[in-house]
Amino acid sequence: MLSVVTPAYREEQNLPQLYQRLRAALGRCEWEWVVVDDHSQDGTFAAIADLAAKDARIRGVRLSRNFGSHAAILCGLERSRGNAVVVIAADMEEPPEILPKLIAEWKNGFQVVWGIRSQAAGVASSAYHRMMRRMAGIEHIPDGGPGCFLIDRTVVSALATFGERHNNLFVLLAWMGFRQSSVTYERAVRTHGRSGWSMSKKIELLLDSVTAFSYKPIRWMSLIGAVTAVAGFLWAGEVLVNALKGNPPQGFSSLMVAVLIVGGVQMLMMGVLGEYLWRALDESRRRPRYVVEDATRDLD
Repeated sequence: MLSVVTPAYREEQNLPQLYQRLRAALGRCEWEWVVVDDHSQDGTFAAIADLAAKDARIRGVRLSRNFGSHAAILCGLERSRGNAVVVIAADMEEPPEILPKLIAEWKNGFQVVWGIRSQAAGVASSAYHRMMRRMAGIEHIPDGGPGCFLIDRTVVSALATFGERHNNLFVLLAWMGFRQSSVTYERAVRTHGRSGWSMSKKIELLLDSVTAFSYKPIRWMSLIGAVTAVAGFLWAGEVLVNALKGNPPQGFSSLMVAVLIVGGVQMLMMGVLGEYLWRALDESRRRPRYVVEDATRDLD
């Protein structure tokens, strides 16, 4: 059986259309659809409940607050029952018609199959994924990032052993390894609503990705500190030599510039350390990654 997991946030109008296209794309395949409402303020969960009442293959769950799309995906994965699971968004920018291609690659023996947009990725997206490949040493991260993906039940079970709260699910799957492949598709235009993927969420995901998979920022801090210390000693030597020659240092402005630069670098370093420390503290609390508020039927 194939499970389809869809995180949904303010997708009241898109879900009925997505359901019809999923039915057409999957044909006679045995499948289920797990839709996770990430605490939308519109009628998203009501739309899920209405679809579930008409089709027993559909199950829905509503989170108690907005935990983010990655937490919603994990919620759906933990409640899926298929031999393979496809994760696809509700906005239909990733066309459901790509599912047979993903399934075909899975039947060929691949355990992780990425859906990659055929269009060129944006500058920021490409830079981010190139940076993650270099900083984390992960080769399987596609340029521009995946839009949807399929994972085998073995991968789902392995993913369930990870209890991290601050993480990038896509990068984690690439890091886990397994046999990976990809298929391309042409990205469509969202027909209803607008994306909840705000700039603040993108920045948060960037910080989570870096702190979860790389220690290099801390190493860079050590390098910057060493360079700053060497520069300070050299400057101190020059001041001492000039003083011995009868040319004592003059000027309050130059001193303040040096103090502000060094102080700014130190505060930046403390901020980087704070990001790592906060995430370590948050992980140590062992709080759940999401909390369920309601469900259309028993999902356990």
